[in-house]
Amino acid sequence: MLARKYRPKDFTDLMVGQEPMVRTLTNAFETGRIAQAYMLTGVRGVGKTTTARILARALNYKTAEIDKPTIDLRVPGEHCQAIMEGRHVDVIEMDAASHTGIDDIREIIEQVRYRPVSARYKVYIIDEVHMLSTQAFNGLLKTLEEPPEHVKFIFATTEIRKVPITVLSRCQRFDLRRISASDLVGLFSTIAAKEGIEAEPDALAMIARAAEGSARDGLSLMDQAIAHGGGVVQAEAVRGMLGLADRARIVDLFQHIVRGDVASALNEFQSQYEAGANPVVVLTDLADFTHLVTRLKYVPDAANDPSLSEVERTKAAEFAQGVAVTTLSRIWQMLLKGIPETENSSRTAGAAEMVLIRLAHAAHLPAPEDAARRLAEFSNENGAPRQSSPMPSGNGGGTRVPYQTNVTARAPEPAPRPQPSGPTAMLRAVPNPEPQSIGRVETRPAEAPKPLVPVNSIGDIVDLAAEKRDVKLKALVRNFVRPVRIEPGRLDVNLTEGAPGTLLNELAVKLKEWTGIHWIVSTSREEGGPTMVEAEAKAQEQRVSDARQDPDVAAILAQFPGAKIIDVRVRAPTPEEEAEEVNPPAAAESEEGDILPGDDIEF
Repeated sequence: MLARKYRPKDFTDLMVGQEPMVRTLTNAFETGRIAQAYMLTGVRGVGKTTTARILARALNYKTAEIDKPTIDLRVPGEHCQAIMEGRHVDVIEMDAASHTGIDDIREIIEQVRYRPVSARYKVYIIDEVHMLSTQAFNGLLKTLEEPPEHVKFIFATTEIRKVPITVLSRCQRFDLRRISASDLVGLFSTIAAKEGIEAEPDALAMIARAAEGSARDGLSLMDQAIAHGGGVVQAEAVRGMLGLADRARIVDLFQHIVRGDVASALNEFQSQYEAGANPVVVLTDLADFTHLVTRLKYVPDAANDPSLSEVERTKAAEFAQGVAVTTLSRIWQMLLKGIPETENSSRTAGAAEMVLIRLAHAAHLPAPEDAARRLAEFSNENGAPRQSSPMPSGNGGGTRVPYQTNVTARAPEPAPRPQPSGPTAMLRAVPNPEPQSIGRVETRPAEAPKPLVPVNSIGDIVDLAAEKRDVKLKALVRNFVRPVRIEPGRLDVNLTEGAPGTLLNELAVKLKEWTGIHWIVSTSREEGGPTMVEAEAKAQEQRVSDARQDPDVAAILAQFPGAKIIDVRVRAPTPEEEAEEVNPPAAAESEEGDILPGDDIEF
């Protein structure tokens, strides 16, 4: 088999798709920073087990000239052949899928204390390590953390999330990436040339896409294609072997759908189905082409992918220029729901046709922004309702019914069917809450917009809460909100410890209700100012401190031992005092918080 014949034998062969891992190992070996355990993870067929064997070979590399770990393995060493064939006595491979218990791990633990027979390191390669039981993992932890100097562990898994974090933390992890379709095409072309096999580029591109990033799966499919085509790999033979639809015909099907031509789309699908295409594969290829068109709108260079055919490359670029993103997104979402429906249906062809009918029908639907714009056209600049055309009543009459749009107050009722003459949007009138006589429909005059309430500080918010009698919100804002930044429609705050988790959302809703504008209330990393309760407490402490420094107050405290100031309240001036002197004497001028004549001091 090609997958075994062309299995990588050294790090040079691994450079196909795994450059970051090779670079890391190269630097580690050159600097002598070799880990005691490695964790290799990735999808099936990307080379985990092969990489483990190459790594074991590099650790035990020995020739007449070189006797140290190295990644330069161009010249085979003493142990290389046996390690790559899986028969070296010091390189022990174990499949965790069939050796899951603690007894298997105990056997390893007992053997690690013995030195290797002939190699430099005793290497344990455990494949599918996530299959080990919890007891087995726990039994391995101590040995994994402090193994003997002559022991190395190499683990491989496709389910890295099932490996305990305690094991991962003791390993050097390498994520083997999916091999790109372009790299796979290059690999298949090289192997075909070495085998002397004629292979069409389109056929190799189909195999690369079907492999989904796995070199092993791709080479297995290539083996099958060679046998299917009698030693020649042709696109038509590969398409029939994989049950694929012609990529050019997928492009035609996509074109019929975006034009909304249901009949042509169904005829094209029927032709592909009769030619042997799987309905699920047709829809999947259609989703792939939709993704390609959408991607080309933002990344035009993606058209240079060698796994794409010339038809896909040119047509996708054309559709990217002419089809809106909203339409592509809608097609994508409908296909994501339609493909599982088709897979689970007992009549896959019929289910696929229903998906195509929905897609083509949706092509005539306006985008959400177009629908909103058309709805707005039915209101004049002042928001007054427009009169609709006469509608027939239940008894055949022709009563004219006025219609009104009120977007902010309440949602409109569903619009009636459009008239045959053209699309016409009509909205129901907002009913008057007062009882109306039968056959009589009235509309309320549009309410005048509420004046905006200025909010420039946390104090304004507290005053609003007091005015609206929201005692709970007022107390929460006073106690937990530290202002950072406030401007119309936006409030950045820092919450103190113990603040309810729903406070910001509740505050945003109330501010919108009270001020008439939408508010964004968010937390900030900045410390912000003090809460109102903290500010009031600080001001009170300042007043008490100023009172102690007042000569008269100090004399009172000295005259009455044990007396203390418990409160300082600033008395508001009477109207007579305000009229007596507009400008107070210079001696009475002071900063805010200072004790002035007339202030009340409680002892």
